[in-house]
Amino acid sequence: MAMTRPGIERLSHVVSGRQFDREMLESIFARASALETVRDHRLDGRIMAALFYEPSTRTRLSFESAMLRLGGSVIGTEAARQFSSAVKGETLEDTVRVIDGYADVIVLRHDEAGAAERAAAVSRVPVINAGDGPGEHPTQALLDVYTIHMELGRIDGLRVALCGDMGQARTTRSLALMLSLYDNLHITFVMPETCEPSADVIDRLRERGVSFDIRHALDQAIEDIDVVYLPRVQVERYADPAERNRLEGRFRLTPELMTRVPSEAIIMTPLPRRDEIDVAVDADPRAAYFRQARNGVAIRMALLDMLLL
Repeated sequence: MAMTRPGIERLSHVVSGRQFDREMLESIFARASALETVRDHRLDGRIMAALFYEPSTRTRLSFESAMLRLGGSVIGTEAARQFSSAVKGETLEDTVRVIDGYADVIVLRHDEAGAAERAAAVSRVPVINAGDGPGEHPTQALLDVYTIHMELGRIDGLRVALCGDMGQARTTRSLALMLSLYDNLHITFVMPETCEPSADVIDRLRERGVSFDIRHALDQAIEDIDVVYLPRVQVERYADPAERNRLEGRFRLTPELMTRVPSEAIIMTPLPRRDEIDVAVDADPRAAYFRQARNGVAIRMALLDMLLL
């Protein structure tokens, strides 16, 4: 199990957005801000295992960059479903029990919801959930909330539009759960009629007293908003081509729609992008998504630093 320091005893694994409170978020954000330009050897001798059963660009490379910037080393596979003993029938639990003898922290991306919790239950070293199917993506939510704070200076009292398919978009699910920690926040879910938020998300928002509404068209939600969060449709999670075609292109942010977005608002997406945000929007200063992606390195540096030192 990871060593801990005063004030961070609760952070031994990172598997769900539900495990955080505001105090912990503030500690992580402060650490991320302090580490943004750091290049040192504080994690010299420490090894991170990147175990990715699904494709990844930003998450995997930002974790690797974070570990290397702190002086650690990286091992792993980016196609564990095809190029690990999973093809021989090895269970995730057995794989983790082996790898925790090779590394000091395991960063896991998996195609099954709940996989990170299963891994954490058997691992002797910290497990970080880098996305588990349609379940959660807590480190993405951390960098998303951090980005909102860095861009707008606050989170309390904001109006946030979360767009897309809440049934499959783990980034949006995790962000909704984490935003529930803030006060006087209003969330507008913008989604197809058949893709409404799951009961656990709704229950969490009601429990925390977060106001929300549901709309089915993007142009109904952008005129009185502070943050527009617009992920791609998770086409790989739909077996029915007709359903994929129905959802793709449903929400598209164009330069014309941007004329109705408030001047101080920001546009975010976890990337990759398909056609949900017109490339012409990139030149708009309200387009924060590439700054958002860069923030992922600092957040993941903070998590590795807090878990391993």
